[in-house]
Amino acid sequence: MDTTTAALTIHPRRRGAELGDMFGIFFEDINHAADGGLYAELVQNRSFEFDPIDHREYHALTAWETVERGGGKAAVTIETSHPLNERNPHYAVIEILAEGAGVGILNQGFNSGISLTKGESYLFSVYARRDNSFNEPLVLTLESHEGVVHAEASITVDSAEWRKYEVRLTAQDTDVSSRLVLVTTGSGKLYLDMVSLFPEATFRGRPGGMRKDISEWLAALKPKFMRFPGGCLIHDGSLNPDARDSLYHWKNTLGDVAQRPSRRNNWSYNQTLGLGYYEYFQFCEDIGAKPLPVLPGGYNPHRNQAVPLDELEPWIQDALDLIEFANGDSSTPWGSKRAELGHPEPFGLEYVGIGNEEVGEPFFERYPYFHRAIKERYPDIKVINSSGPFAAGSEYDRGWNSAKGHGSDLVDEHYYQSPEWFLANYHRYDNFKADEPKVFLGEFASWGNSYYNALAEAAYMTGLERNAHAVGLVCYAPMLCNADYVNWKPDMIWFNNHQVYGTPNYYVQKLFMNHHGDQLLAVEGSGFSAPQAAAASAIIGPIVLTASNTAAEFYDIELLNRVTGEKRTFSGLSPEVNTMKDLPEGSNIPRVLELGETGWEHYTLSLKARRTAGPKGFIIEFGRKDDHNRLFWELGGWLNQDTMVCAVVDGRNSVLTQSMFSVETDVEYSLVLEVSGREIRTYIDGELVNETEDKLPTIEPLYYTASMELSSGDIILKAVNVQAEAVTAHINIDDNIQGGMNVDVFELSGHNLEDENSFEHPEQIVPQERSFSTEESGFAYTFPKQSVTVFRIRQRVSQ
Repeated sequence: MDTTTAALTIHPRRRGAELGDMFGIFFEDINHAADGGLYAELVQNRSFEFDPIDHREYHALTAWETVERGGGKAAVTIETSHPLNERNPHYAVIEILAEGAGVGILNQGFNSGISLTKGESYLFSVYARRDNSFNEPLVLTLESHEGVVHAEASITVDSAEWRKYEVRLTAQDTDVSSRLVLVTTGSGKLYLDMVSLFPEATFRGRPGGMRKDISEWLAALKPKFMRFPGGCLIHDGSLNPDARDSLYHWKNTLGDVAQRPSRRNNWSYNQTLGLGYYEYFQFCEDIGAKPLPVLPGGYNPHRNQAVPLDELEPWIQDALDLIEFANGDSSTPWGSKRAELGHPEPFGLEYVGIGNEEVGEPFFERYPYFHRAIKERYPDIKVINSSGPFAAGSEYDRGWNSAKGHGSDLVDEHYYQSPEWFLANYHRYDNFKADEPKVFLGEFASWGNSYYNALAEAAYMTGLERNAHAVGLVCYAPMLCNADYVNWKPDMIWFNNHQVYGTPNYYVQKLFMNHHGDQLLAVEGSGFSAPQAAAASAIIGPIVLTASNTAAEFYDIELLNRVTGEKRTFSGLSPEVNTMKDLPEGSNIPRVLELGETGWEHYTLSLKARRTAGPKGFIIEFGRKDDHNRLFWELGGWLNQDTMVCAVVDGRNSVLTQSMFSVETDVEYSLVLEVSGREIRTYIDGELVNETEDKLPTIEPLYYTASMELSSGDIILKAVNVQAEAVTAHINIDDNIQGGMNVDVFELSGHNLEDENSFEHPEQIVPQERSFSTEESGFAYTFPKQSVTVFRIRQRVSQ
């Protein structure tokens, strides 16, 4: 007999908000996600344009080596006097001093080298010229580090002017660490530029296209949209469009790749722009995702530089031209450009983002100019505003106020937090209004790629889906990481030059995207145990004063117990701390001032602080348990622009709230920290600058949401159990179902919370699938402990 009392009842006739394009992906060229990653070019620094402006260790011959064989001697240099094109002026010159058995250069590729697969073909191309020995071949080989030749071909550079040469090579062996070697004989000089090697088998067979395996992993997600190309890289750079390190300009990314200028990527490497806007749009089309480009808004918050308002028109025109490029017919200037590139039909652009996690008044002063111009010309385009990189605070509020005031369609929210924060904020969007701008959660992740991280994210995502009236678009970030070029962790997909694996986070995203649903269905839970609230506790623990790469003085320190009136003052302490990287040898200046344990639940700390040297500001730690569990108030954080309150749980940080503030040297600040239970307020010179609550998680007995896929008629039920014990419930369909149901089940379960996937064990954590049938309009199910389960439920069809 079924004794299950807990139940989930789904009401297919009670429809809720439409889910629209809710779950998608975000591509940012971080962690070598493009060059050395999704963009399938195998040659690193193919146009000899690497520069210290990209990375302090770069130079024009980075990733290249001189080759001298059989007594050959060569001088390899870089010149710019007779370039292939003015936008990429550098090229390599090989002066043959003694031909021997051949001289030239080799390219190391990315990661361990160039990855070859036996039997596969590779397309080589180069622009070249020479001033002598026009009949001598240029021999191309793909070789192992030991000199074993895996593939060979040759071309004859028979001109003193730049010409493009192409040839196919077929690998005779598999080698993940090969090099591309170019050698010649004769005399004189050989000039080379745009040395390129692509696998012939790119995604969808597009020449110069995307790496097939990574692309297939992305296509398998079935995302509704793809946000691109960033990320901070769109707005971090010079405002001068002709500068080598300029902000991202989409028009620079079109046309012949040999004519596209190299660019400094703000993640400290070179960006070839071979993966440009046409390729982005094309890739979105190839994987069935709507394109969502993000454009700079005329402001660089990294350098506090803004385009003067009377010079903003070209930036606005860039946005209008982009929409025409994507959607205009071939009779329009930019629509004809798209047609020339090979795509006469429009791409069907629906969304445009202006700015990326912007903070500061200059952006919000400029945003309305973009918004008005786009809406006047293209009223159906959905324009996305920004609310900064944090989940709360004055800049977050400024972004939302701007969006509401100007009628933005969506607001781009970004936050990276601890798993505990996501569980504690499951109800974050419950009270957001349907008639206001919708949330675009454009970047989010919990800190880590463990099963626990994925579980917490899945629980949170049911809350996002349940609030589809207010949440429009969602994408995890970052998406891709080359394991040998890591800028940021966590990441959804990891790869090297020949392997790819998905994290548990990837599989959660895949479950939500593959089983998206079109419209919410009412679903009611009954008979479950009550949510498990964390034991009530105040923020207590030691208080520590320190600084962030700064020398500072702290004095007039007083701690007040607001319940008893007890006061503590701190005399006899050294007033100085110094956390600058290079303290004088033998210095006895402390790096921290420890004020000791309070044990109080309601207290006020007041003090004065002065920065005496350094680029940032002060840090006040409180509620400290250890290095991995504490709270802190930081003033002058991130480029000395913030005052923020943060909570660290198991070493993972959550920014609870943020406002703008910069610390100046030799200025005295009166600082006040108020703690009441778990509520926190901070004041600078009498002004309230931060107000927040450090919420503790309340664990639901089951996190769930239901929707209908209209094309199939499938009912989709998603359920997440984060508890350490199984939960059994009866799943009821409140409808007139004749003949029973077929049910497909997709489930992540049976893993330790700390488990992760890896190159060695890429499928340690993957969903399991099974199906069953029932003649009833419901069924009992036991949700395993710490599991993510998706059901597809459909009426059985009589044979």
